[in-house]
Order: sequence, then structure tokens, then C-alpha cells
Amino acid sequence: MDHLTEQFWNNRYETNDFGWDIGDVSTPLKNYIEQLDNKNLTILIPGAGNAYEAEFLYRLGYKNVYVLDFAEVPLKSIKNRIPDFPDNQLIKQDFFDHQGQYDLIIEQTFFCAINPELRKKYVTHMHSLLKTNGKLVGLLFNDPLNTDKPPFGGNKNEYDSLFSETFHIIKMESCYNSIKPRDGRELFVMMQKSI
Repeated sequence: MDHLTEQFWNNRYETNDFGWDIGDVSTPLKNYIEQLDNKNLTILIPGAGNAYEAEFLYRLGYKNVYVLDFAEVPLKSIKNRIPDFPDNQLIKQDFFDHQGQYDLIIEQTFFCAINPELRKKYVTHMHSLLKTNGKLVGLLFNDPLNTDKPPFGGNKNEYDSLFSETFHIIKMESCYNSIKPRDGRELFVMMQKSI
């Protein structure tokens, strides 16, 4: 599928063809981030796109935030918005090639952008990137969406089955504070590495 190429995603950003981008940190993630209290957390945002969550975290004083995307255009956009964001924390790389250890990984429209055939690989790799007791927190669509192009949808039963073997699912519930176009279509998930 051509949507897994760097060129495909760079083209989408260059032509402003990214309807998933709401131009700001989403309300459920903003509320979650505001409850965090450890500014020393090592945080990864994979497939981050314009990474408004990274900008929000950074402006709140979280300095160990790493942004990962294999498209260069959104990484440049982040650097333009936050000139003092460390270059070595803007990582242009395929998620599945990335190595590291993080306390927290934030999921925001990345899972739905990858080929659904890679979802088990996603779960395995997320698990390997988290420190002991590390958490994967974010939003997943609870909606069928598309089968031939991103965003790809899914449902709670599928996610529960995918993650429950290696993660303790702390929360997987309908968002009460989604933005209007996503109202009733998103799940807030909080999962802790369990084995």
C-alpha cells in the first residue's frame, strides 16, 4: 500500500491533505497531560505529524519529549513553531525501526494511519519501547472508517484482543470530551506494559 511511504505522507502535508489534523492538542489528551505531575518523564509521540501534543508538553516544561515521524514536512513544522525544541528529539525514522525506552508513549492518529496488517507488529514494538510499567495512552477510533486508505478504523473488541496479552488495560472507554466531529467515535485508552 502506497500510504506507508514517506513520499505519500510528505505529499499529504505539503498539500494540506490531512483532515485528521485539528490544529491543536485534542481535548482528551490535553486533559490527560494536565493531570501529569512528573516533568522528568521520557515521552515518545510516534507518527506524530504536526505534534501539537509535543508542543503542549514542551511548553508545560516537559523537556524529554521525542517526536517520531518518517515524513520530514511535519517535523520542520514543529521546529518552525518551537525553534528551541531540540533537534535530536525530532526523529525522522520509521516507527518500526526506532529503538529507545520511554515512560510514556502518546497515541494520536498513528495507529489508524498504518496498514491494519501491521497492528500486531505495532503492539509488539510499542511494548518493546516502553520501560517496565511504562504506559501507552491515547485515542483509538471506535468506528469502521476506511478499509482501503487511512484512517483505518476498528473497535473496542479488536483492540482488547490485540493489547490484552502484553498490556494491562487500565482504561478503554468512550471519550466524553471528544471534539464534535469525533464525538461517539473515539476511545480513550490507557495501558500499562504488563510483561
